[in-house]
This record gives sequence, C-alpha cells and structure tokens, in this order.
Amino acid sequence: MALQMLYASDLNPSNEHHSLPREEDDSRTNYESLDFAAELVKGVTENRRAIDELLTAKSKNWSLVRMARVDLCILRIAIFELLYRGDIPKNVTINEAIEVAKKFGTEDSPSFVNGILDEIATGLTSKN
Repeated sequence: MALQMLYASDLNPSNEHHSLPREEDDSRTNYESLDFAAELVKGVTENRRAIDELLTAKSKNWSLVRMARVDLCILRIAIFELLYRGDIPKNVTINEAIEVAKKFGTEDSPSFVNGILDEIATGLTSKN
C-alpha cells in the first residue's frame, strides 16, 4: 500500500489527494496494515531529502532519474526504515524490500535493490 501511494505521488506530485484507501465497510480491511503504510508514506515524505541524498551517495553510477520509479519507491521506503525505524531489524527491512521488488519490479529489481540497501546498511550502526 505504501509503495502504491508513493508511486502515485511520484508520478503526479501536483495531486495532493493521494491517500490510502479506508473502506470502513469492508471486513477484509486490515487497519493495522493501513496505519503502518500511512506511517511509511508520511516518514518517506517528511524525510525525502535526507533519504535521496543518502541514496544518491550510495548508488554508484545511478542517478535517481535513471532508476525505475518502482525501484526508487521501494528503496525510499526501505531507507526510511533503516534510518528511522529502530524497531525493525536491518535484515527484515532488506528482505522485505527484495520481496516487494520481486513482486512489483523488473527481473533485475531484486538484485539492484539488494545491492544498494546492503551498501547503505553496512554503514549504519547495528539495530537490535
């Protein structure tokens, strides 16, 4: 859900009405997941400059404009978790990002995402 929101916002930044779906009458709605997705979107949005600066510094030979939009959104979410969510272990963040890249990215996305996140995670202090 967070990936979809960030992707939509990235494609159409002038539309401020991107929001997570909240279907009050749908018994299948997992509000815990919606709340977590909303936290991720808010965190990435508020910290995008710092996230993009780190991403630019660690992505050798890749400018942000050259990256696939889906990969870029996945990386932003994962970097937000690595930097600002001490309650999520680094390996969990990286593994989840790779799985999302497998599902929504190209054939090369998982290895691309893994390579950049490994580079970033290596420079961070250990998380519990």
